[in-house]
Amino acid sequence: MRENPDVPAPFPGVDALASPPRPRTWPDPALLAAPIGGPKRRLEGLHAMGLHTRSDLLEALPFRFEDLRRVRPIAEAILAGDADVTVIGRVGAIRERPTRRRGLRILQTTLSDETGSVSLTWFNQRHLARTLEPGARLVARGTLKRGAHGVDLAVRSHELLDGPGDEESAAGGLVPVYHASARVSTAVLRGLVDDALRDVGDRIPDPVPVDLRVRHRLPLRRDAITAGHRPRRQGEQRTARRRLAYEELLLLQLALLLHRDAIDQRAGAVPLGPPGGLSERFRAGLPFALTAAQERALAAIDRDLDRDRPMQRLLEGDVGSGKTVVAFAALVRAVEHGGQAALMAPTEVLALQHLRGAERLLEPLGIEVAYLSGDVPERERRVRRARIEAGEPLVAIGTHALLHTDFPRLEVLVVDEQHRFGVAQRARLAAGAGAAPHVLHMTATPIPRSLALTAFGDLDLTVIDELPPGRQPVRTSVVPEAKRADGYAWIVEQVRVGRQAYVVCPLVEESAEVEARAAEEEAARLAAGPLAQVRVACAHGQQPAAERQRVMAAFAAGEIDVLVATTVIEVGVDVPNATVMVVEDADRFGLAQLHQLRGRVGRGAEQSYCLLYASAEPTPEGAQRLDALVRHRSGFELAEIDLAMRGEGRLLGVAQSGASDLRHARLNSDRRLLERAREDAARLVREGPDDVVRAAAEARFGELIAALRRA
Repeated sequence: MRENPDVPAPFPGVDALASPPRPRTWPDPALLAAPIGGPKRRLEGLHAMGLHTRSDLLEALPFRFEDLRRVRPIAEAILAGDADVTVIGRVGAIRERPTRRRGLRILQTTLSDETGSVSLTWFNQRHLARTLEPGARLVARGTLKRGAHGVDLAVRSHELLDGPGDEESAAGGLVPVYHASARVSTAVLRGLVDDALRDVGDRIPDPVPVDLRVRHRLPLRRDAITAGHRPRRQGEQRTARRRLAYEELLLLQLALLLHRDAIDQRAGAVPLGPPGGLSERFRAGLPFALTAAQERALAAIDRDLDRDRPMQRLLEGDVGSGKTVVAFAALVRAVEHGGQAALMAPTEVLALQHLRGAERLLEPLGIEVAYLSGDVPERERRVRRARIEAGEPLVAIGTHALLHTDFPRLEVLVVDEQHRFGVAQRARLAAGAGAAPHVLHMTATPIPRSLALTAFGDLDLTVIDELPPGRQPVRTSVVPEAKRADGYAWIVEQVRVGRQAYVVCPLVEESAEVEARAAEEEAARLAAGPLAQVRVACAHGQQPAAERQRVMAAFAAGEIDVLVATTVIEVGVDVPNATVMVVEDADRFGLAQLHQLRGRVGRGAEQSYCLLYASAEPTPEGAQRLDALVRHRSGFELAEIDLAMRGEGRLLGVAQSGASDLRHARLNSDRRLLERAREDAARLVREGPDDVVRAAAEARFGELIAALRRA
């Protein structure tokens, strides 16, 4: 029988209906929420690991398995001359010895079975002296080497087998290894998981609707949990993880889409109709032709603005791709309809950049532009607020100051660099309007599609994936310390032929004041030394706003040759004549931030350059980031690399790196799984999800979604 091509490929290696399904009911919370018992010290260790209940234990799958089917008797492994072996035995006396090499210490013991013994060696693993005990049963994997004193095994991985349930696991050939801590060993975790599987394993409910399980050939959840901890054969655990990852992504997407649907149902928006004469004049007045990607973005936004449901769209694009023009076109639509529009930016530098663009593109059309920021004098601020609160058609541009203004006729809201605002801040402007405004979220920091569909899964996504014609790629290089003087001399040459340069000072996370002082000191050093022949000035976030604006305006006007700055110039600075970007201690910066800084040059027709000076001893991760920036030009490619390096972090706009809210899914490797879950969740929302899957989505992601609802 020919397979239906519309059905996604099944998960391999699992009979989806191996166990008969139970009735679809969501269980009494006490079933899986029963707290873990045990001694106080162990409980403290478990709680520190985020393990409180049976459910937590069952969700914490092992990160690898010791495959004891490959175990060979010690004597047989030695006689066969195998280089890479796995052996089991009893630990002998433990000894530690230093070496001539500074900082290197060796830990040694013997491992013995009925056939013989071998010496075990660990390098710089002093903590093992506290956890290994003579007589303990140990499985060790590593490389055998013959030496003057016998056969030695350089240990690559090892596992104690003296915990409850280990004999049964060892008999099956695959012994699970869990993330452990100083207070809770992996052997203890194995025993606790065995208890949980025995007590509730057969009663684990399955939130995935039956039709989706059958369509995708998914195993039952209880079978996946069991296989994830106690697989019968190699590969079964991987299949189980994918099944659980799909469920997790389905519940997340369902929670996000239900939240979006609730917003749409609760607050209607004003349809703005098709673009009219003012929009046509705006397009005709542009000094350049829009790219195909910009045209696609405008078409999607126009469709949103013609609906009575509020637009909630994320517009992302690489540095210099032309997002601002698309956003301005949306602002024009509101004024054209007789309403109000607002554009909120996180910094004054970025807000002022938008103001200059609005003065150039919007005011010639007769559109009033009102700027609100903390640096606007209070008297002028009151006048502008009064005009806004009177409901006059206009475009308001500003920073957080817009949050304290009531917009009675706000029809379009653009939030730039939206990830820099809290969830509640992004929604506060909308709260004062009568009807819900259409909201366009905009970011110049490319976000991998997988992360966008999770962290911003309640938004529609539009990507501007091409740059305007004529832009030359920025030549990027890591400059060794020995070439620093040559780099400064080259900057002077660039200035002499009419170009300008930025020098960004090291990132000092502890204090903005320290960063500001570092920038001022660096500007003084350069002005008195290697750049004494050119005009040097300094800009940083600790300056009075008026002074900082004066310096930035002078640089834009060509009155300053080299601008020494902190990351205050990361976004919102557009000086086409600036062709050189120097980043000091570049390995301290994040990859996205480095790409943003590089994007401050290359905005004109001339060839531009980015020079990266690394710190004296860069970390391996820092060196990896610099190498990625040199090799890749696309912000989207760098975003994928950044995601793989940092992890996806907390979702829904909390922390953007480190530990994830996801237990099983990995966004850098489960992209296709996420796309499938997104499609399935959208269909469930259209058709109406049953109470079981809805309750599961609420239980799993309710707290995260509640943060959005409170906004």
